[in-house]
Amino acid sequence: MERTELRSILSHLAPAGPGLYAPDGADPERYWRSLTDAPATAAASGEIREEGERLLREPIPALTEELFLSFERTGVRLDYERVYFARRRRLNTFALLSWMRPERADDLAAWAEIASEVCAERTWCLPAHVKGLETDGQIDLFAAETGFTLAEMLAIGGDRLPPALRERIRGEIEARLFTPYLTRGPYGWETAKHNWSAVCAGSIGSAALLLLSDPERMTDVVGRVIDSMDCFLAGYGEDGACPEGLGYWNYGFGYFVYFADLLRRRTRGAIDLLAAPKVGRIALFQQRCYLAGDRTANFSDALPAFPVQIGLSDYLAARYPEVSAPPRAIRAKYTDDACSRFAHALRNLIWARPNEQAADWPSGSWYLPNAAWLVSRHAEADGSYGFAAKGGHNDEPHNHADVGHFILLADEEPAFAADLGSGEYTASSFGEGRYAYACNGPQGHSLPIVDGRLQQIGANRAAVVLESAAEPAEDRLALELAGTYGHPGLRSLVRRFVWRKSARPTLMLTDEYDFAASPDRVTERLVSRTVPEPAEPGVILLRGERRSVRLAYDADILEPEIASRVFRNHFGADERYYTIDLHVRKPVVSTLRIALNFQFL
Repeated sequence: MERTELRSILSHLAPAGPGLYAPDGADPERYWRSLTDAPATAAASGEIREEGERLLREPIPALTEELFLSFERTGVRLDYERVYFARRRRLNTFALLSWMRPERADDLAAWAEIASEVCAERTWCLPAHVKGLETDGQIDLFAAETGFTLAEMLAIGGDRLPPALRERIRGEIEARLFTPYLTRGPYGWETAKHNWSAVCAGSIGSAALLLLSDPERMTDVVGRVIDSMDCFLAGYGEDGACPEGLGYWNYGFGYFVYFADLLRRRTRGAIDLLAAPKVGRIALFQQRCYLAGDRTANFSDALPAFPVQIGLSDYLAARYPEVSAPPRAIRAKYTDDACSRFAHALRNLIWARPNEQAADWPSGSWYLPNAAWLVSRHAEADGSYGFAAKGGHNDEPHNHADVGHFILLADEEPAFAADLGSGEYTASSFGEGRYAYACNGPQGHSLPIVDGRLQQIGANRAAVVLESAAEPAEDRLALELAGTYGHPGLRSLVRRFVWRKSARPTLMLTDEYDFAASPDRVTERLVSRTVPEPAEPGVILLRGERRSVRLAYDADILEPEIASRVFRNHFGADERYYTIDLHVRKPVVSTLRIALNFQFL
């Protein structure tokens, strides 16, 4: 869009204020009070009230310079971030409560107190995203989010805050976001093809739509933000899949939607970024990513169990006919978001719809060709079964070395074939040591080990898709993986998955090797969250609480080795997992075919 046209549109905006967040014609104060008992929001409102009562009994945690600098010394992120996000939780909670129950003076006082404390923070950035205390002019994800949060708070109920505090908030947003964005850019994230462009630019653009009055400055900001949104969308293929994983779909695409919605409503529909067909396909990714209940195809940096942001989900279901609202049982509770994002929490109230959904997701299978993911959800009368496998390459956003990896699960059971998901974020896990972590490296995925070699890193370490099919009775995926290993004698390694969707589904996995000469060692590694139990020669049982899987293999060819291992999860806690290494006995031939059969019992 040309600057002249954009400026003309931005010169005739709908009002930015409390009415922007309430249904048309509704009195904003009555509307906020009504959320306490409304069917769609009563549970969330109760969670916010409960959190408020807890926080009123606790002091505001302090963000010290020593705590900030501890990351540079230790590489540990969680020590600072736990305090930072606890302060954001407090800010969000008392703002929302002061609108839902305005008669409570203690809510308003607590909101004003924490808002003042946030304004006084040396930086809104996280130490992992800046260099030491050199934070002047820096804008990271959370600095941008904080500015957006405070701007929305001013728009919705800022008149309840003291005038001096309102002016200070405006001044801090100007100094920390608008001025550096317009005078010190461009920032590297402006052209990123992942979540940073959507979150950083979208937050700044949203804050500008709510606070700026000068059409020229507004045009400067919004024009650049729209360009960044184009870059963000370019990071998605036409299949709508998010290679960063479902959590980053919620994050990056969520902030894209939040900005696009504000822009559409303030411009009275003149600019609607959500109308692009590709955006509609991206909106479908969430429902194609769940395998059973809240269990996901958690490739890349994603969690194995992930609740949905019901506000974002319901908004997308209302906008796009093919998007399904999710089961209410997997709604994210108010305290589930460890990063305490106000944009999510707010819209889980104002966008939630009072409709009843099915108890679980319906059956469905999808092949996503750009990401090379096959995802299948198979519902039976006694529950749901899930299977997912991926191709792709080993230089994806939030990359894991996992080309050819797969997931197999049922309902709430620990995954029989598992993806460990996103581990703890540290300086090392985003540096040279990234692939030493089991959750990131090939050693923590269900992949072959060829002559002691693991998959290598790089965009050229990619699968070649030989076959893909998502059909009612059977799904298939065949991948050529030889190029991911860099083994000079490995001419071909074809991995085939056949997923048969019966009352008790089966997965047949075959690996066909072709070497220039006989290899010394070949191992089939499987990763599980259930305890593997050798049952008889050629059979290992993976026992869950309600279901089990029988893994059958040729005992004349393969010798099993089972190990119990530990990794550090995303929240800094140790979790146990198991590896099943099936070693080929004396691989004296140059061609080799290994078949593994997984049968649900």
